[in-house]
Amino acid sequence: MSRQLSQQEIDAVFQKQDRKRESTAARFDFRRPDRIPKSQVRAIHLLHDVFARNLVSSLSAYLRSYLTVNLVSVEQLSYSEFLEGLPSPTCLVSMGLRPYDGNGVLELNPSLVFPIIEMLLGGTGKQSGSIQRDITEIEQKLLDGLLRIILNDLREAWKGVTEIDFTIESMETEPQLLYVLAPNEAVVAIGVEIRIAEAVGMMNIALPSIVIKMMRQKFDQQWSVRKTVASETEQARFLVMLQEASLTLEARLEGLELSVQNLLDLSEGNVVVFDRPVSSPVDLLVNGREQYSGQIVATASKRALAIERLRESAPKEAPVANPPAPKSAPAIEQGSTANR
Repeated sequence: MSRQLSQQEIDAVFQKQDRKRESTAARFDFRRPDRIPKSQVRAIHLLHDVFARNLVSSLSAYLRSYLTVNLVSVEQLSYSEFLEGLPSPTCLVSMGLRPYDGNGVLELNPSLVFPIIEMLLGGTGKQSGSIQRDITEIEQKLLDGLLRIILNDLREAWKGVTEIDFTIESMETEPQLLYVLAPNEAVVAIGVEIRIAEAVGMMNIALPSIVIKMMRQKFDQQWSVRKTVASETEQARFLVMLQEASLTLEARLEGLELSVQNLLDLSEGNVVVFDRPVSSPVDLLVNGREQYSGQIVATASKRALAIERLRESAPKEAPVANPPAPKSAPAIEQGSTANR
């Protein structure tokens, strides 16, 4: 028998469908129209990973101290959210992005700035991590050399995509006073962790998303070229690495097969017939694989192998699960000499 649904049951079904649609819907922030695709974000991540590795050697030589640099994050934020995540006071640098319009931001945490300043003045940098104050003009001048090294490595990392001249335009200590971008403008925030002696701090970089979107075609060209060029470059690099590798060479004279019983039956005076001409080539195995063939020669009191030709790689045969037993044992004759 069919039963009619009540109005309450019908409303419950529609409410359930509405909740299901709400759970699958993704929020879109219309205030951020300049978000870049995830593929481009991954490319920027790889690019700044190279930047972090290069920065290790540059700063180690400049500061004459061991340090580590690790790429922590690459994410898209609004400029106001980026500023809210920075300490106050701190070291902020407005970067020019010639030939592109707009500005980027480079920030160094105070936990890094003051140990670095102490090391530049001849100290160890171990007792300055807890200082929280504004950076003086003299200290800003001391940081010029460090900032130029960082921007130079950043320029070299971006050179694979496009030429960008990162320059220092101004320095500030309060995040809310650096008005280089609109608060709602989208930026790509790159977080890099730096460890120097006992000091640990973050270096944060913000680049306008609208500028990076303008480079999308150059990103695509760079990765398509890398697919064709990188293979040859990688092959050359692997060849250089393999040139120092050790190989095992074995000259093998292939002969007949003996059963264990026939081998045990051999005694002094027996003759084993190999059925192989003396002039037949000898195989030279490289790490167990047949690569060359040649002839055994004698030089003074030593034996050697004169390579005659490179063997063509033969297709591998499928292994036989149960190989048949030999029908007859190899010839073993009585005599006083052995043929080889």
